Amino acid sequence: MSDKKTVLDIHDVPNLSKWIIFSIQHLFAMFGATILVPALTGLSPAVALVSSGTGTLAYLLITRGKIPAYLGSSFAFIYPVQMAMLSQESGIPGAMVGSMLAGLVYGILALLIGAFGLNWLMKILPPVVVGPIIIVIGIGLAPTAVDMAMNVDGSYSGTHFSVALVTLAITVIGSLFFKGFFGLIPILIGIIGGYLFGLLQGIVDTSNVQTAWSNIVNANSVGEVFGAIFLVPDFVVPFVHYSPFEIISWEIAAIMVPVAAVTIAEHIGDQMVLSKVASRNFIKEPGLHRSILGDGVATMIASFLGGPPNTTYGENIGVLAITRVFSVFVIGGAAVIAIFFGFIGIVTELIASIPPAVMGGVSILLFGIIASSGLRMLVDNQVDLEEKRNLIITSVILVIGIGGAMLRFNVGGVSVEIAGMALAAIVGVVLNLILPGKESGFGNGNMFETNREMEPDEDLAS
Repeated sequence: MSDKKTVLDIHDVPNLSKWIIFSIQHLFAMFGATILVPALTGLSPAVALVSSGTGTLAYLLITRGKIPAYLGSSFAFIYPVQMAMLSQESGIPGAMVGSMLAGLVYGILALLIGAFGLNWLMKILPPVVVGPIIIVIGIGLAPTAVDMAMNVDGSYSGTHFSVALVTLAITVIGSLFFKGFFGLIPILIGIIGGYLFGLLQGIVDTSNVQTAWSNIVNANSVGEVFGAIFLVPDFVVPFVHYSPFEIISWEIAAIMVPVAAVTIAEHIGDQMVLSKVASRNFIKEPGLHRSILGDGVATMIASFLGGPPNTTYGENIGVLAITRVFSVFVIGGAAVIAIFFGFIGIVTELIASIPPAVMGGVSILLFGIIASSGLRMLVDNQVDLEEKRNLIITSVILVIGIGGAMLRFNVGGVSVEIAGMALAAIVGVVLNLILPGKESGFGNGNMFETNREMEPDEDLAS
């Protein structure tokens, strides 16, 4: 546990000026990554901001205001959402139904954890399985980052690639050398720097931003000004244009649901890190079942708005560790500001004007960090890859996930395809369960030790 002095504890309320500053700081920390996911999947950045804010508020409510965690767009769902949108004519509504099903898995798991404890879950998802799957997430997204960085309509563009490299360089420099507040937002600084360089290179279309500003400036009444500033985001409610029978399918479920195994494992890791940072045991109180349920409800809320699935954010845990401000009121303030920003038209137009090359430059670093995080999990838990069992599981997961293997079959006359990361996760879990020597999969570290010792939670009914 950390012995550093706490600036604001969980339920401390800061004065108004500090409250706003601290909340905006959390908003900036999650901003770049949260808007990157909808940019890559074709969803609305404005809806992503609104859904992350509402999801975070729901999470705080479900965890009884005892866990200072912000929820933003999940990188693990980028490829599955893209695949789900292409798999059926329903497009975005189909992907949202898949997100809803993934969120439902969280709810079911929360009930099981509350009833039976965590031993069974850790046997299914030890570090030797979770680490390689996280590596697959990062490396599997690498082609997307490179394509955005250097290609325009499928053709190489040196200008766009130069913008991507400048964006990447600024982000790297910011991550390494910036201190204090600016050291917390290198992604946002990289996007801003890349955007300005893109303007100089003539690849940024600001026409919609100028139009939005002109509408505000040229408004003739208070009502017109209000209407020009505040715009309703492009919410996509799944069942408005399609009946449930048209978009709920085995194919959607097979694409989206298996990803929940990865994000749930990430969630458990985040809770352990956050517990150490805040000198509390959030897994015990308010309980992992509540935090997982909150994560699932946030994802389901996003699915009913047309936003990307949510997850707890490592960036915001980093803010907590550095500032020692653990107040859930600060987190809630960040959520409210995010919702507010989602309804400001000129803000959403500015976000939409960010060129793909800028996002590609940032993605090169972010996706690589995801892959490195999976490797770090193996290292931190001291998983022995000289052990043949561990080597086999790791190797199979990596090749199936990165190589794009797929399993295609018919269920009731419907073609179902499980591919890439989802298939790699399933195969990894199966191999871990059937191969002898299961204890070696936990390694010699202690990241999961607390979970293996936990008893069933008797507080589920409360």
